[in-house]
Amino acid sequence: QTQLVESGGGSVQPGGSLRLSCAASGLTLKSWSFAWFRQAPGQEREGVSCSTYGAGFANYADSVKGRFTISRDNARNQVYLQMDNLKPEDTGVYYCVAGYFAQCTLLEKYFTLWGQGTPVTVSS
Repeated sequence: QTQLVESGGGSVQPGGSLRLSCAASGLTLKSWSFAWFRQAPGQEREGVSCSTYGAGFANYADSVKGRFTISRDNARNQVYLQMDNLKPEDTGVYYCVAGYFAQCTLLEKYFTLWGQGTPVTVSS
């Protein structure tokens, strides 16, 4: 069964860090492009970061550049999102997504696999 399972979400104070993990099963990581999306309460879902297959390229939304880092471990079939210097506006449910193509994109229509999401709350 092909699926993505996120973990690592939680509550943190502003300025803190969290590392989200995405465990992929039923697929070969290096053949897929991955991304992280998030949805804040009452807002539309937005792309946060993407990574092409082979980990050759990554991209970030302007709002997280310099604070978030996407990475992958092809041997372990895991994708990660390191989030540093978190801000209250980073609060939301974070989704790991995958698409069988060779492009780094933050357009959700291209992704066919979605995890169930993991919540992140940044608050003092």
